[in-house]
Amino acid sequence: MPSHEGTAAGAVTSQLYVSLMRLTDKGLAELAGSPDRRKVSEERVAALGGRSIAFYATLGAYDFVQIFEMPDNEAMMQYVLTARRDGFVDPLILPAFDPARFGTIVGNVLG
Repeated sequence: MPSHEGTAAGAVTSQLYVSLMRLTDKGLAELAGSPDRRKVSEERVAALGGRSIAFYATLGAYDFVQIFEMPDNEAMMQYVLTARRDGFVDPLILPAFDPARFGTIVGNVLG
């Protein structure tokens, strides 16, 4: 399980992100290469100090869902821009909060 707890100074060590991805026309035309591109994706994430926690092919409005742990928004932005430049998927990135962090946020709201 990723570590999302604060340090003594209260800083968060990582952030979770959910990526909802649709294949582009290019991605559909080159579908056979999709498994290899997933490996490249995981290597890129690791090079930015993150990791891919889960990956699923899905039915419905999105073709894939991937859960990432990244050190910060800047690393996630760099990854997303690289993925978009490749042109195989169009991602929607959602910052995510595990139950413990969400509970802390709710506690802060309720005072």
